[in-house]
Amino acid sequence: MSQSHNKVTIIGAGMVGSTTAYSLVLQDIAEEIALIDINEKLVASQVMDLQHAVPFAGATTVKVGTYADCADSSVVVITCGAAQKPGETRLDLVQKNAAIMKEILPQVFDANPDAVVVIVTNPVDVLTYLAVHMYPEKKFQIMGTGTILDSARLRHLIGEEMKINPKSIHAYMIGEHGDSEFALWSTAAIGNMRLGTCEELSAEEKERLASRARNAAYTIIEGKQSTYYAIGAGAAHLIEAILYNKRTVLPVSHIMEGEYGVSDICLSLPAVVGRGGILGKLCIHLSDDEAHKLRASADILKDVAARVL
Repeated sequence: MSQSHNKVTIIGAGMVGSTTAYSLVLQDIAEEIALIDINEKLVASQVMDLQHAVPFAGATTVKVGTYADCADSSVVVITCGAAQKPGETRLDLVQKNAAIMKEILPQVFDANPDAVVVIVTNPVDVLTYLAVHMYPEKKFQIMGTGTILDSARLRHLIGEEMKINPKSIHAYMIGEHGDSEFALWSTAAIGNMRLGTCEELSAEEKERLASRARNAAYTIIEGKQSTYYAIGAGAAHLIEAILYNKRTVLPVSHIMEGEYGVSDICLSLPAVVGRGGILGKLCIHLSDDEAHKLRASADILKDVAARVL
């Protein structure tokens, strides 16, 4: 990598972009953050507010950015686009946000061919696939936040049910970041206790927890129009793994190349994330039912992706 320091450029200064920046500031993860938005008044105000939070946390430089800032950024985060409204699914946003992605990506990679691009904008799997389709040679530099948030929601719910710290719970939602995602119960565990055969959680209780994790966004959006705290924290966690080469296993959206009978689409499965992007993929044994659900999720995403290529 040619970058001299841990700089992050965030494209989109709305609630998700600004909350991602706020999470980075509070955890003192990045040395510099550049925030870009077409709304000049908004981005200037967000930057000023973030700058005033810095003395409570660390020494992060926060500035109003331009696409030139991508040149020395290790990570470029894309959060801009139309937001999901009450009653909409993430896939309903595809046409508007695909057009925005097609405009943004060339400016990012023209400025910095080595940048790792993290896509947060929904529908994240389709937009991540679009980015990989546009730049296939950069397929491991491009990832979406995918089911990072959904998996955190599942871990929270299991922890609440079992009265255990969610940090001690290893469980993933996989597939689409959306209505066809599902819980990977066959590998879920607390410590080394597998939840797939745990008698304390019945099949009905597992389905209830997975359903609550899958549908949480609809509940939140109905109450306050958008979600941003948890995805901002999740994006910051992902960015930290990249900047500091943590080699962390995270369920990010990335290109599938024949795994489990799925290819030529992006969706979420646990992958190793570090400096440079996707460093490896885990070989997970899926049950027949889980493999079927993964392929069904991929088919849904492929149908949507075909509309925007």
